[in-house]
Amino acid sequence: MKSLIAVLAASTLLAGAAVAQTPAPPPPPKAESTPYKVGDLQLYALRDTVFVLPNDGKVFGLDVGPEAVAEVLKAHGAPTDTITLGVDSLLVKDGDRLILIDTGAGGALITSLEGAGHKPEDVTDILITHPHGDHIGGLVKNNALVFPKAKIRMAEADWTFLKGQANQAALVTAITPQVEAFAPGAAITPHVTSVAIKGHTPGHSGYEIASNGQKLLAIGDTAHSSIISLAKPDWSIQFDTDKTEAKASRRALLTELAKSKETLFAPHFPYPGIGHVEAKGDGFVWVPVK
Repeated sequence: MKSLIAVLAASTLLAGAAVAQTPAPPPPPKAESTPYKVGDLQLYALRDTVFVLPNDGKVFGLDVGPEAVAEVLKAHGAPTDTITLGVDSLLVKDGDRLILIDTGAGGALITSLEGAGHKPEDVTDILITHPHGDHIGGLVKNNALVFPKAKIRMAEADWTFLKGQANQAALVTAITPQVEAFAPGAAITPHVTSVAIKGHTPGHSGYEIASNGQKLLAIGDTAHSSIISLAKPDWSIQFDTDKTEAKASRRALLTELAKSKETLFAPHFPYPGIGHVEAKGDGFVWVPVK
């Protein structure tokens, strides 16, 4: 039954329609926080929840079918009938600012945050990669702000996109006083810069964190599955608003990152979602941090 709940919640929450409605998430996994350093900055990966999607051709591999997806999963030693996606967030301690990148789906995030030594009211800035339910679902609970002192920042195009979703009217009303929209590529803090990554939503943004010559790029939903999205970056995925642009953007960014070996945070990859990509054949492979 738990597996079925997870599948149903994930299918609704992560799909394009997720922008319009955020249903209750599945039972959250054990809360967890994992520290990671970038130069002088202390970061924490924060676990929120896990979704399990069926390999039915409706989400991954739209242009090739579930059999082709199953072959890729099998080649990587993964189950061929389901696809597991994490839903996690990244915390950045930058001087007197405590920055949270995305808020998950409303699962175990707050408990994970407390495991990193902080409470919701400690968060000063929330950076949204894009306004799908599994990234903004933790902003509001019972029509009240979960992070009452935080500025909520997202790209102007995505803020316009979110305000156009009729079923998100209550959330928009609740967060509007806290929202500060920005133009693509804007510097958020001296150590955090937004990066436009096109195709997923109108203003989909990554965030590059840099300190003392070290960098980490939070890639948002550039890639969802650490197996399928990397091995076959040119395959369509249901969640992308502009699938042609997203495929081109995904391959271009992964190619660049494979050359630079820059560290990534990918919120849907296996927890803690920190590592780098390497080129392999016509695609890429994930190398998690040890």
